Amino acid sequence: MTRLRRALAVCLVAGGLVLTGCATTIPLDQPTDSNNPKCAEIMVRLPGDLDGQSRVWTDAQSTAAWGSPTRVIMACGVTPPGPSTIKCVSLGGVDWLVDESEQPNFRITSYGRTPAVQVYIDGGTTSVDPNQILSTLGRLVSAHTTKTAACTNPDTIDG
Repeated sequence: MTRLRRALAVCLVAGGLVLTGCATTIPLDQPTDSNNPKCAEIMVRLPGDLDGQSRVWTDAQSTAAWGSPTRVIMACGVTPPGPSTIKCVSLGGVDWLVDESEQPNFRITSYGRTPAVQVYIDGGTTSVDPNQILSTLGRLVSAHTTKTAACTNPDTIDG
C-alpha cells in the first residue's frame, strides 16, 4: 500500500491538506489479495456516487476512488490487520479500525473480515461524512466478506 499512501501524499495541497484531482486516473498499488472473488463481488456493487462524491477511475484492480478533488480511496484485498489497540468502531455491520495518525486524514481498515477492505478518507473537508461512507461501504463489506473475528469493545455508531 505504499503507492496508495504516496498517491495521497502527492495529492495533498500544502496549506489545507485537501486532496486534489492529480489525474483523470488515480494511480494506486494493487492490494495483495485483490484477486479474491469476494473483492470482485464488492467492486461491481460500488456506488457511482458516495456521500455526494462521484466515482473516479483508478489503475489498480480492486481499488476505487470518489471525488474531484479525490476525497475517498478504497482498496479491497489488503492484508488483514491483527489484534490492535487502536480505536475500533462498528458501522454498517462491520468493525473498523480507525488509524488517526495522519489527521486530518483517516486510514480505516475492516477488522475480522476476509478479504480486508481499507478506506482512506480526507478528513480535512466537510464535504464528506466518514460515518455515511463507512455505513454505505460497510453494508457491501458485510454482505460479501467472511467474518473471522470481532473487536472486543467497539464504539457503536448509528448509520
